[in-house]
Amino acid sequence: MPIHCMNLPPSTSHRLGRLGRLVLPVLAAGVLAAGCHGVPAAGEKAARREVAVAGEALHTNLPGLSTNATLADCVRFAVRNQPRVAVAYADWAASVEDITVARSRPDPKLTFEFYVGDALTSLMPGVMQDFPGAGKLAARGAAATAESRVKYFQFAGAVQQAALAVGQSYYPLHYLDARLEVNRQTLGLLAGLETLARAQNEVGRGTLQDVLRAQIEAEELRTDTVDLEDSRRVLLAQFKAALGLRADRPDPPVPAEAAFVETKLSDDEWLALALKQNPRLQEMAAEIQVADAALRVADREKAPDFSAGGEVDVKASPVVWNPQLSMTLPVWRDKLAAELAAARAARRGAQARLTAEQIDVAVDFTEQAYLIREADRKLTLVRERLLPRARESLTVARAAYQSGQLDFLNVIEAERALLDFQLEEIAGQTQHELARQELTVLIAGVRPEPALVATEEKTASTAN
Repeated sequence: MPIHCMNLPPSTSHRLGRLGRLVLPVLAAGVLAAGCHGVPAAGEKAARREVAVAGEALHTNLPGLSTNATLADCVRFAVRNQPRVAVAYADWAASVEDITVARSRPDPKLTFEFYVGDALTSLMPGVMQDFPGAGKLAARGAAATAESRVKYFQFAGAVQQAALAVGQSYYPLHYLDARLEVNRQTLGLLAGLETLARAQNEVGRGTLQDVLRAQIEAEELRTDTVDLEDSRRVLLAQFKAALGLRADRPDPPVPAEAAFVETKLSDDEWLALALKQNPRLQEMAAEIQVADAALRVADREKAPDFSAGGEVDVKASPVVWNPQLSMTLPVWRDKLAAELAAARAARRGAQARLTAEQIDVAVDFTEQAYLIREADRKLTLVRERLLPRARESLTVARAAYQSGQLDFLNVIEAERALLDFQLEEIAGQTQHELARQELTVLIAGVRPEPALVATEEKTASTAN
C-alpha cells in the first residue's frame, strides 16, 4: 500500500521535499536507464547466433538453377527457396525474440496525480517500477528459451522435409524419363523386327501377320509413350512446387543423373541414429523441457510481486515527497495449485507423445528398411540374372526366327520380357532411393545445408 509523508514538522518536511526533488529525477533516470538493457537469459545469446547464421544462409542471393544442375543443387535451392522453410524460420526467429520479452522487467510507469477543488491545490508527478518476485523472470526466460528450442527443431524438420520433397518428386520424374527412353529404344527394336519380318515374308519364311504383329506392338508402345509424356507435366509441376517455384515461373531443369546411393549401415545402426537425431523426436524432447520450465514458472507464482516509486507534490510549500511501496498477495491457493497441476499434466503429456513418436519412428524405420532390402534383392535379380538372359533370349529368338526355326510370336514375347525387366530395374532403383530418402529424414542424416541447422554439439550447448 502507498506510504505518504504528510503532516511532518516544517523542518523535516522541507528536508524531505529537497530530497524528493533530488531523488525522484535520479530514480526515474535510473529506472529508465536500467530498463534499456536487461540481463540475457541462459542460452539467449547462443540462440541469437544460431538464428543469425541460419538467416544469413537463407537470405543470401539465391542463384538460379543451371541447365546442368545436380540433384544436390536442387536440394540446396529448395531449402532456401521453399516458403515452408521461410515460415518455420520466421517462427523460430520470433520465438528467440520472445526470450528477451519474457525475461525483461515490466516497463516503469510515470504517474501524475492532482487535486482540484476551487483551484489546483496539489500536483504530484512521479514514477513507479514493478519488480516481479524472486526467480520469476529467470523462470520465464528459461521457459521462453525452451520454447525457442521447440521452434528450432520444427525449423530443422522443415529443412529436412523440403529436401525430402525434392527427392520424392524427382525420382518418379526420373523413372518416367527412363521409361520414355526405354520405350524409344524398344520402338527402334520393333522397327528392326518389322524390317526383319518383311524380309522373311518376301523370301517366304514368314507371313504378313508377323509384320502386322510388329506394327501392333509398336502402335501400343507409341500410345503408352504419349500417355507417359502427357503425365510428365504433372510430375514436373510437382517437382517445380518442391523447389518452391510459383506456377508463373519457368520450368526448372531436371537433373539427368539420379545419383542413387547405396546404404552401408546396418539396421541397428540406422535405428539408433533415427532415435537419436530425428528432428521430430528432438522437438518432442524439447517440449518436455518446456513443460519442466513451465513447472518452475508455476512454482514461482506463489512469490509476491513488488512495486516501488514515489511522487513529488510540486504545489506544496515546502515540497512534499511521497514514497510508495506495494506488494501482491498470492492468496488464491487453488489457482496456484491448478497452475502446478496443469504444468505437471503437460509434462506427462509431452513425455507420452515422445514415447508414442519413438514407437512410430521405429515402425516407419522398419518399413523403409524392408523396402530398401526388397529393392536391393530385386535389383540384384534383374541386373545379374534376368536382364542378361532376356537379352540373350531375344538374340536367340531373332536368329531362330530368321532361320525359320521359330515363329514371330516368340520374338515378340522375348522383346516384351526384355522391356519388362528394363522397367523393373528402373522401378527398383526408384524404390530404393525413395525409401533411403525417407530414412534420411527419419535419422536427420547428412543435412542439405549445414549453415541452416545447428550441429548436435551446438544444440546441446544452447540448451544448457
